[in-house]
Amino acid sequence: MSPRVHWTDYTESIPAFLIIIGIPLSYSIADGLALGFISYPIINAFSGRGRDISWVTYVLAIALVLYFVFVRSQMG
Repeated sequence: MSPRVHWTDYTESIPAFLIIIGIPLSYSIADGLALGFISYPIINAFSGRGRDISWVTYVLAIALVLYFVFVRSQMG
């Protein structure tokens, strides 16, 4: 993996941008990173690159969505 974001590739740049703006807007590093981890497999699946991603990434995204729905919604 390269250390730089390829801003011309929207499947990489949109999740990176969501992480960059999600961290300060949510006041939480974990929530900002989770936003990027959730969006990455969704964007790749809709762009036709869904098979290039490991199944572990999909499981992580589902677990993070469930975390936001059940845990974070109870916290306020």
